[in-house]
Amino acid sequence: MQEIKLIQGDISIDDRGQLSFVNNFDFKNVKRFYMVENHFPKFIRAWHGHKDEGKYVFVAQGAALLAAVKIDNWAQPSKTLEINKFVLSSLKPQILYIPPGYANGFMTLSENSKLIFYSTSTLEQSKGDDYRFESRYWNPWDIAER
Repeated sequence: MQEIKLIQGDISIDDRGQLSFVNNFDFKNVKRFYMVENHFPKFIRAWHGHKDEGKYVFVAQGAALLAAVKIDNWAQPSKTLEINKFVLSSLKPQILYIPPGYANGFMTLSENSKLIFYSTSTLEQSKGDDYRFESRYWNPWDIAER
């Protein structure tokens, strides 16, 4: 099974402005994309999983806490599965790859956050491979003060 992967990008700034990029991202498996915006920060969209579909996530604006769990039983997954957490921000371009076999979710951390999801399945393929769990089935959404 494939593993979660974080593809690093960068920002180049000069007297004309800035250019954000993730040059090591390869679109060859992407079949569609969509952008998600929440009405307010700290809103949670979770959990959504696929046996066959992989997703790439890019935060185009703002910041978000993303989480993914490798599903052990699609009918009734364990509530003690390891939660993989990532904070993505438009200030540090990165793309998070969530392979097939995982459920994922996110919480926006700032106003006007925009997340772009690139999918390895068509919409019709995705509809037949769609598993949903309650937003706090796994709960990585608390932010610890430090």
